[in-house]
Amino acid sequence: MTVDAPETTPGASAETEPRRKRLALVASKGTLDQAYPPLILASTAASLGWEAGIYFTFYGLDILHQERFRKLKVASLANPSGPVQLPNLLGAVPGATAAATKIMKKWMKDARMPEVPEFIEMTQSLGVRFFACSTTMGVMGVEEADLIGGCDIAGAAAFLDYAADADVQLFV
Repeated sequence: MTVDAPETTPGASAETEPRRKRLALVASKGTLDQAYPPLILASTAASLGWEAGIYFTFYGLDILHQERFRKLKVASLANPSGPVQLPNLLGAVPGATAAATKIMKKWMKDARMPEVPEFIEMTQSLGVRFFACSTTMGVMGVEEADLIGGCDIAGAAAFLDYAADADVQLFV
């Protein structure tokens, strides 16, 4: 679904229900450790009764990509706070990324956090809107058919209209 303009409620009066708080997030990273923060924030907001939307742009689009979202990894290279803390030279050794990813998945499992696919499904079921950046899709050759179900395709202007009415805007 392509989004062109913000949703409005014509003829809304002061007697209608009060406007829900709104959270607008931008997710620009597509690694396992960067998939969780926007999903946690958006699902928490939705659980509190807020309206929430995440705009996935650049590498963040991998979180919505059907063939990539189940295979997200954690880089050990140049990630001093990552699950495997190695000097950069050792972070480039084959297997370091796989080890960091395995450790991160274990941490999340031990904390009883859902894996990314389940978390995406849960977040969408709470009514969180997922916006796929149309510009990034064009740049990276991603087609609408490449995305998981339930995503809106939106240009920057459409998401900025959505975010302009948000009570909280975050870039994660």
